[in-house]
Amino acid sequence: MMVEDRRNRLLEFVRQRRFASLPELVEAMQVSESTIRRDLDQLEDQQSVKRIHGGVLYAGGSPRLPHFENRSPARWEQKQAIARRAVQMIEDGDTVLMDGGSTTFELARLLVGRPLHVVTTSLPVANLFAADPESDLVVIGGNICPRSGVAQGPIAEDMISRLRVAKTVLSVAGITEEGFFNNNLLLVETERAMMKAADQVIVLADSSKFGRQSLAHLCELGAPDRLVVDDEISEAWQLRMAAELELVVAQVGVS
Repeated sequence: MMVEDRRNRLLEFVRQRRFASLPELVEAMQVSESTIRRDLDQLEDQQSVKRIHGGVLYAGGSPRLPHFENRSPARWEQKQAIARRAVQMIEDGDTVLMDGGSTTFELARLLVGRPLHVVTTSLPVANLFAADPESDLVVIGGNICPRSGVAQGPIAEDMISRLRVAKTVLSVAGITEEGFFNNNLLLVETERAMMKAADQVIVLADSSKFGRQSLAHLCELGAPDRLVVDDEISEAWQLRMAAELELVVAQVGVS
């Protein structure tokens, strides 16, 4: 295969998925890891892709969201483990409402290609499903945060209030004895509307969020139905959370 043809195929692979890991690219292209790295270097120089820890994001034809891109690599293995566990909770045919957290994004990547009704406030999540023929996509409008690409505020809340979904999936910035927190007042109001719209609320949070308080209080500890966390959560917090809701602990490093 000519180098240019291979790079075009690689770029199309990433474009369709919006994100791809290095092992996925090696398997898809049937070439060595070093060859893939050289191809990615070239595509990044052309600003067609964006390299991050663990893989590559598609950068062509979509807005740059530096805050989202920069925070995605943090505790990536834990977030992947949480996403792999959470994906088992989503059934084919479900209507799923997702926010714009980086852990939620990892879950969304695993859901592409499944027959689902996807509703989201997140432009990065919407981009994953925009070209997916298996899913139906509804994008919530409103005030778009330029750092994260997430819709929030009264317009978003009004749209969500007209919907009913099987499951809402949220990420949070902090968890204390007072409950769950996020770092944006408008976002918290929108996420409360997302919780009201759902038959079941699932929170995804890596273990670093425990004991951390953020700007705005979202809800009490017992308000969601399920919490999925990685196995670095302390025993004390496991006991505390298990008394409030269904706690699911994801094993890091286990596929």
